[in-house]
Amino acid sequence: MTETSKPAVAIRRPQVTIYTDGACKGNPGPGGWGAWLSSGGHDKELFGGEPGTTNNRMELMAPIEALASLKRSCDVVIYLDSEYVRKGITEWIVNWQRRGWKTADGKPVKNVELWQRLDALRKLHSVDWRWVRGHAGDPGNERADALANKGVASLGRARQ
Repeated sequence: MTETSKPAVAIRRPQVTIYTDGACKGNPGPGGWGAWLSSGGHDKELFGGEPGTTNNRMELMAPIEALASLKRSCDVVIYLDSEYVRKGITEWIVNWQRRGWKTADGKPVKNVELWQRLDALRKLHSVDWRWVRGHAGDPGNERADALANKGVASLGRARQ
């Protein structure tokens, strides 16, 4: 076997499990997002908040920030309790793009800049989007929810 005819070695991408959630106290109002990432026995918690926002924006920010934190291309499973985000990124986005970021009734897509960021980030990875029922005892979802609420709480501390 010559140097150039060595068999190809399969390079495995890191496997990452992510749970995300968003929270808003009032809609609009102060909001937070949270993400719990787990890979190869290592965990990472992310959270943040915005003072005047909506629940849907926070639900979008969680997977955006989680995917943005990955340093290389990964195989990702994202668990989220937002059908808005799951269906938006797996079903609706194709038609939004085809229609120039307009909804079926011709209105501009809300949160378009976040959808565009999420779309770009997901293309860097292989992502499996999985819905879980919120506030139903799923440990990962409960942890992401707590992080989202920590994001809201961090706003109060920042003002002091």
